[in-house]
Amino acid sequence: RAYDAKGRAGAVGTVNFAGDLGKMLAPLSTLAAGAMASASASGWRSVFWWVGWGGIAFMLASVLARRWVDAGRPARRARRSENGGEGEGAARIGGFIALSLVGALDGAVRTSALVFLPFIMADKGMGTAQISLGLFMLLAGGAAGKFVCGWLGDRMSALSLIWATKGLTAALIVASIYAPAALILPLAALIGIGLNGTSSVLYATVATFVPPGRRARFYGFFYTTNEIGSVAAPLAYGAAADALSLNAAMIAMGAATAAILPASLTLRRSLREAGF
Repeated sequence: RAYDAKGRAGAVGTVNFAGDLGKMLAPLSTLAAGAMASASASGWRSVFWWVGWGGIAFMLASVLARRWVDAGRPARRARRSENGGEGEGAARIGGFIALSLVGALDGAVRTSALVFLPFIMADKGMGTAQISLGLFMLLAGGAAGKFVCGWLGDRMSALSLIWATKGLTAALIVASIYAPAALILPLAALIGIGLNGTSSVLYATVATFVPPGRRARFYGFFYTTNEIGSVAAPLAYGAAADALSLNAAMIAMGAATAAILPASLTLRRSLREAGF
């Protein structure tokens, strides 16, 4: 709502980036808390106590922060009344369904890459510390990709960014099979950029197809379809790896990532009708 006129993609990218910072800081803070907890009688259980109390503190802070979130609501409500409605309007259902399909494919690739890339690293003889560093590079690249693609989303078309990020991801997933261990860390950062950058573009595009008064329920549906892909894909690729090989599963993952490119073309007409 705050960025309804312009800057929406950049705002979504910033929120996504902030969330990834939390994901990157969580293991480090838990590690520090665990080191302190090991000296106490309760051991690792005290870490969960701190996480729980932190969640309660965050909940209370969120309730108190509503005064700032709600500050602009009366003005927005007045503007909607002047425009003759509560912003319900008609959603572009065709575009939204196509976007949900692309989002499900994107979620499938994102989760599966996180699951199976460590096995690729292990096959190259990398140890636990190196694999952990590789995952950190993957997450760091993902955080950067979300922020940069959000910023670019206000300056480039959604289709161009989808093709750039997912084309890069498809090529690099297959390349990870053949790359030497020395190149895996920079490769992981680049995969992260392509892997996660698309999400900022897709999330911002939902609001393009749905009027303000109906966005909450449509975003709920969109995230649900994303999670279906995220849950189902690792099971399918795991079965393929067991039946064939890990390399075959990674090649299939690269092919599925490349399938997002033609699938995204179904968005072209709806984006043009929406003025994007």
